Amino acid sequence: MSCEQALVFDGVTVRYGPDTAPVLADVAFSLAARERAALVGLNGSGKTTLLMAAVGLIGHEGGIRVCGTPVAKRTAAEVRGKVGFLFNVPEDQLLFPKVIEDAAFGLLRRGEARTEAYRRAAEALGDFGVGRLAEWPLHNLSHGQKQRVALAGALVTKPPLLLLDEPSAGLDPPGRLALARLLDRLDAAMLVATHDLDFAVRFCHRFIALDAGRIVYDGGDASTVRRTWGMEE
Repeated sequence: MSCEQALVFDGVTVRYGPDTAPVLADVAFSLAARERAALVGLNGSGKTTLLMAAVGLIGHEGGIRVCGTPVAKRTAAEVRGKVGFLFNVPEDQLLFPKVIEDAAFGLLRRGEARTEAYRRAAEALGDFGVGRLAEWPLHNLSHGQKQRVALAGALVTKPPLLLLDEPSAGLDPPGRLALARLLDRLDAAMLVATHDLDFAVRFCHRFIALDAGRIVYDGGDASTVRRTWGMEE
């Protein structure tokens, strides 16, 4: 599956209550096929809200399209079939007793035969360096291992768009480097919410900065973001 525009936001506003200030305000951008962008901003800037709106997990005003499909209640299943989503806490999406069961779930939900689903899931786990853990119970895994299993499950259906929320959080430096290298090899479009610019610059060439729910920078210069955060003289 491929698409010319993986993700489009067109004047998107999100409020958590009718009388509250917007969490996202008139957000507009697009992400092309195979394009990799880091979504950056301080805590409370709206990064997680933006990712959740992109797959219809929260309501929005304005227009959102994933591979040309408008995001709405009636299209939720179609949209989510085009997206690999990683929550910032991997336990939030790891549901089954064994690693292989979790990794194969997306394929089984699509109607793939169990044998083929497990074969492809084992391949995906191997790609992320956790193939030997296929029969392990999830509660025996470290945070980094859970992160890789969750990514394998998100990628096993080969979606054209990945939405990743703080994928490097909780990983040690070698783990962050290994994950960046893995993501750099993928062909899917990616929007990666992160505080970790050193991680993001290894595979992202675009930086979309949010502040109080508005885009304040959209470009290829990570040093601009660092200056905004007071990290450079």
